[in-house]
Amino acid sequence: MAVGARSGHDEPDKRAEGLAESSVAMTDDSAGRSDADPGPADSGDAAGERGAGAKKPRSFWKELPLLIGIALVLALLIKTFLVQAFSIPSESMLNTLQKGDRVLVDKLTPWFGSEPDRGEVVVFHDPGGWLENQPVTDPNVLQKFLSFIGLMPSAEEKDLIKRVIAVGGDTVSCKEGGKVVLNGKELNETGYLYPGSMPCQDSFGPIHVPQGSIWVMGDNRQNSLDSRYHQQLPGGGTISNDQVVGRAIVVAWPVTRWATLPEPAVFDQPGLNQALAVAPGAAGLAGALPLVLWRRKRLTSRHTAE
Repeated sequence: MAVGARSGHDEPDKRAEGLAESSVAMTDDSAGRSDADPGPADSGDAAGERGAGAKKPRSFWKELPLLIGIALVLALLIKTFLVQAFSIPSESMLNTLQKGDRVLVDKLTPWFGSEPDRGEVVVFHDPGGWLENQPVTDPNVLQKFLSFIGLMPSAEEKDLIKRVIAVGGDTVSCKEGGKVVLNGKELNETGYLYPGSMPCQDSFGPIHVPQGSIWVMGDNRQNSLDSRYHQQLPGGGTISNDQVVGRAIVVAWPVTRWATLPEPAVFDQPGLNQALAVAPGAAGLAGALPLVLWRRKRLTSRHTAE
């Protein structure tokens, strides 16, 4: 009995040693796994750290002020260097422009040396005395700001809009009830004058337009205080090119009146530039005449002396 019992079970000392070896092996295996391959809990911690390091996209409401600021800066630059909106305050340019129309004015080409040409519709600053009796609107703060950045037409600046009839070097005149005469050529203005409007109700001229200036008139001649009525002011009714804001190129509002503003064909008729072409030759002749007279006098004196 004693022998059978002893052969079926290990001895206590050997059993304890086996348990100890098994525990050591498990411990070593766990240590190796933790060093080489982190467990599920460790992987979750690493992913959390990566997520915390990545930046979250900025919300729309935080980016909105930046977008508005960029839009305002662009609007200001466009208004300063490219185009600007102006509102028509009167009926002096009927039917080409009606009161309340919004026009876009080209401000880019003057930066490259472009000057007003005959037939163009231009916006210009009051040179002084043209609008002294005209009421001026008193816009609120918001209107002033929107006007400043170009999102609204000019609110309080003293600007006018007329058609260029003559430029520097031209001679313009008109007899009562007759047609405007430009450099000796009569202008057929029926294409843009207000129906029933006479080219000139009162006589004026001849006016010699100084270089670097323009002579302007409204299309509604009997309801336009233009160059004809400011001849007593400095400049004799002419406007310096420096006062010109730019050329009105299109009626932008209301949409039902959208239209471009081209130069009328009447200003392309032959002969209008003849006076300008002769002027440089006349100036050269005037400059050469004293030299010729001096040379002749010198030759005469020499012959007399001999």
